[in-house]
Amino acid sequence: MAFDFFNYFAGFFSKPSLKSRNTIFTLGQRGEVLSPAELEGPILIPHAAQRGDSRYPYETLFRSQHYALLDNGCREFLFLSDFFMVAGNSALDLFNSIMGKTLSMFLKNLSTYLSDCYDSIAVFLCIHIILRFRAITAKRNIPALDKYWEAVLELLWPRFELILEMNIQSIRNTDPQKLGVLDTRPHYITRRYAEFSSAIVSINQTFPNERTNTLLGQLQIEVENFVLKMAAEFPSRRDQLIFLINNYDMMLSVLMERAADDSKEVEGFQQLLLARTQEFIEEILSSPFGGMIAFVKESEALIEKGQLEKLKNDEARITQLVRGFSSTWKQSVEALSQDVMRSFTNFKNGTSIIQGALTQLIQYYHGFHKVLSQPTFRSLAVRSELINLHHLMVEVKKHKPNF
Repeated sequence: MAFDFFNYFAGFFSKPSLKSRNTIFTLGQRGEVLSPAELEGPILIPHAAQRGDSRYPYETLFRSQHYALLDNGCREFLFLSDFFMVAGNSALDLFNSIMGKTLSMFLKNLSTYLSDCYDSIAVFLCIHIILRFRAITAKRNIPALDKYWEAVLELLWPRFELILEMNIQSIRNTDPQKLGVLDTRPHYITRRYAEFSSAIVSINQTFPNERTNTLLGQLQIEVENFVLKMAAEFPSRRDQLIFLINNYDMMLSVLMERAADDSKEVEGFQQLLLARTQEFIEEILSSPFGGMIAFVKESEALIEKGQLEKLKNDEARITQLVRGFSSTWKQSVEALSQDVMRSFTNFKNGTSIIQGALTQLIQYYHGFHKVLSQPTFRSLAVRSELINLHHLMVEVKKHKPNF
């Protein structure tokens, strides 16, 4: 008679709620089931678990059940081969005549569970448990369970892909206007994505699989599109950039806790964060220093063409720019710093943006100096009122936030 292991443990199975983000979207300690110590650790004993009133996630029961199968299956196959002096297909046929009903029941129980399962992390952990157990039996040179491992994977992979495709479709169909009040802080959907993606990436990088990478790539594209759609709801470009930077930074931070620095997901969000941060720096500098920046860019373009003489009659404009900068730059930098620190949820990211803005400001003012040192402007009296570049750098450092 086949031993109904899973139903024996049914009372100890903790099925995650779809409302529980901590179990559905985050890995937490669940990944420990794949560690060498737990993967080949002692199996769960039903009456012992009952005394402790313990409940377990599905993958823990699955691991225990299949490790028991692996260990006993290997022993049974070796015993049958030695006792009945059979080998090859004869040994496999004898093994299947004894264990066949048990294996069929295991597959039936798994199929029943998967038909109503939306916990993709549990399913993915089960896939990786089987991949590792298959490697163990291959190392032991025991072919008895090869077909069973393949049958289990043929049940697990389609369900995992279906759940991911449902998530992808759900994000694709999301209407930003139905998600409530706009807020520049990280959105809960992007946080869930980051937690989920980091969980799958961290599991997958231990036993890489290209099917998983393809699905994660599709999910990432939809999340990036969702973030852009959400950002478009903000009326000003400044708020759009704050929203994008906050969300890219949060997703990157969560991913880097588990994923490798060179993973596609990490590299993708690093590039997006860098691009939007550079744009935001230009945005916040344009208000207080836009006139000087525009003059520097215009002059540099004319210098390249050898046409700087076109600006020789702009003395009034240059005088206004020099004196305006000298009289207001400290107040402008202070206001800029305070505004940035209020806008970004990650203190470290905010300070990095301030430092980037101050560095860019120094570069623009250095460019301003170089332009006014050209023969066309060398005779302007207002050049003596320019702030010494080294002095400006020393003063700017005082406005850099300290950790």
